[in-house]
Amino acid sequence: MIRLVDVCFSVGAFELRSFNLEIERGEYFAILGPTGAGKTRLLEIIAGLQRPSSGEVWIADENVTALPPDRRRVGFMYQDYLLFPHLTVRKNIMFGLHDKTKKERLRRVDEISHLLGLDNLLDRHVTGLSGGEQQRVALARALAPQPRVLLLDEPLSALDPQNRRAVRRELTDLHQKLGTTTIHVTHDFEEALVVADRLAVVNKGEIVQIGLAEDVVRKPQSAFVADFFGVENIFKGEIVLCDQSESPGAEVYNAIFKSGALRLSVIAEGEGPAYAAIRPEDVIVSRELGHSSAMNNLRGKIVEIETTGPLVRLTADVGVRLVALLTRQSLVSLKLDKDVDAYFSVKASAIHIF
Repeated sequence: MIRLVDVCFSVGAFELRSFNLEIERGEYFAILGPTGAGKTRLLEIIAGLQRPSSGEVWIADENVTALPPDRRRVGFMYQDYLLFPHLTVRKNIMFGLHDKTKKERLRRVDEISHLLGLDNLLDRHVTGLSGGEQQRVALARALAPQPRVLLLDEPLSALDPQNRRAVRRELTDLHQKLGTTTIHVTHDFEEALVVADRLAVVNKGEIVQIGLAEDVVRKPQSAFVADFFGVENIFKGEIVLCDQSESPGAEVYNAIFKSGALRLSVIAEGEGPAYAAIRPEDVIVSRELGHSSAMNNLRGKIVEIETTGPLVRLTADVGVRLVALLTRQSLVSLKLDKDVDAYFSVKASAIHIF
């Protein structure tokens, strides 16, 4: 449905270098990356608002590289919405329907406003609307011309957490109903996991990893991607294969990961230099060594405790710095505190090697 073929583009210090990307028809695709990674530039190139210096842009088997934006049938929603404050909701939604008859414009506004729950707001000016309502108006305006591609640039960034969750659900429901091929740019990996089928992580104008959303988050292929997705436990070391398994009921592993004094039983495909990544939520904390099937039981001292709402982030010294995430209830029941010794257990299958 959408193909970028060897696209190159530069402005100032930013540069896209031989960028290639393919998105299937009807797919909900997310693009993630830090500020300045090139996410918005990509959308503008697809929409025709920026012209690549070389390469091709294809939409629905049509080379649109030289086509102006109004001939690409692409809906674009910027993060600040860019609504017209002097117009009503109805006229904002109607703005992209100038090639239709008045009857067709009114019918399409009624259809899309009903779909997005805007029926009672059509005659109001957008300046008096809440952030969530403005977001839906901007989305309705982008969808009104029935685009074959919908581009969303940080669509939820201006919303408070409660509205963000609600609109996130609306976006997934809307995509299931309409099936419009959608590219959703964000820096929030939780948001991408909820809405996207697949995602790409970009940095400095290049794709550094692409795949199913869950796979990319759980199995980062570089230290940059792991760090970007909040995998705070990243260790550089080497893999030694040992072709060993424990007795029935215990976890199977086939290698040892070594990083300084750290030794971890892991599952790996080969020997040599590697990184090991452990998500904080995969670290099991206990005061005594129990009968867990986890192969890796590290004893250490808690050096820092940070409470964030219902969750607690523990930093421990187990010979290396290790971060664990647990609930406040677990913290209290285990009587954990700073300078207290504890066990930190990790299953071999929870350690990602790359």
